[in-house]
Amino acid sequence: MGDVLDRARVVAAEVLLPAADEVDATATIPEGHFRALADAGLYGLATGSDLGGPDVSFEDFLGVVETLAGACLTTTFTWMQHHGVVRGLAGTTNAALRERHLADAVRGTTRCGVAFAGAIPQPPKLWATRVDGGWRLDGVAPLVTGWGLVDLLLVSARDAATADADDDHARVVSVLVPARAAAGVTVHPLDLAAANGSRTVRLDVDGWSVGDDAVVATPTRAEFLAGQHASARVNGCLALGVAGRCAALVEDAGEPGAAEALRKALGAVRDDLDAGLADAGRMPAARAAASELAVRAAATLTVAVGSRAIVGRHPARRLAREAAFTLVAAGRPEIRAELLGALPAG
Repeated sequence: MGDVLDRARVVAAEVLLPAADEVDATATIPEGHFRALADAGLYGLATGSDLGGPDVSFEDFLGVVETLAGACLTTTFTWMQHHGVVRGLAGTTNAALRERHLADAVRGTTRCGVAFAGAIPQPPKLWATRVDGGWRLDGVAPLVTGWGLVDLLLVSARDAATADADDDHARVVSVLVPARAAAGVTVHPLDLAAANGSRTVRLDVDGWSVGDDAVVATPTRAEFLAGQHASARVNGCLALGVAGRCAALVEDAGEPGAAEALRKALGAVRDDLDAGLADAGRMPAARAAASELAVRAAATLTVAVGSRAIVGRHPARRLAREAAFTLVAAGRPEIRAELLGALPAG
């Protein structure tokens, strides 16, 4: 459905890009940004027409994310996490939960975020313990984006009863809860180098009670990680969007040759990320290459515009920080290892 890309380009050009520097400077995303995304039908891209979505191909979905990221990384980083909840609701066996929330999530009248990082590490940072009628959550959700901006939060924690099991038997418990203060939850705002308007926080959790009616899924850890593979490709769009915006500004600065070189590298990295979808072993290197390119593109832009990049509020300042942000945002140890191998070697 090519028209979804056209709608994304209009929102990017007319709404997000003109305000990107102000969003960065004030650490505030205007409410109008989210309304524009909803009006363009860009909140339900992760599900099909049978559940109210627009039947967008994954390729077009990636194009939308990259387009928006090149206009305003802060808004895109906040909005993109909504789709993890849409996918979760679309696939859940909890029909009552899906009936209650999916339609509004697809329309964007209910906005959502995710908190996966507590369940992924070994050992995990966030645990779920079975209690009568539901679960008790304890530990830390280290990075939760959209606090105060989203309505619902999909939180994943490791099932404490499977603490000593291998990946094929250890369980992850994913629950959908209101994104607001609750008994047993302490909120710590985080100061990010870029995308600070995303209102990313850390949640310290001590006895957060969640009912069985909020459970979205209980996959094994292996199944949970497999489900994150496509998300790795989506997160790569952040770096591609930053690199693409840098290339455009390099050309505007009167350096068409350098801009063309960046665009050629951008196409190659995009192809490698796509190849990583079919071959999981290739994804870490491809993700690392995308962020390395974003950093190189931001450096090229700084050189192309000269002192304007460090004096005043030229977009080069913001893009340099956003490129660095992609080095660690949604990272994994294997991506970090690839970056540490690639960056020193140039």
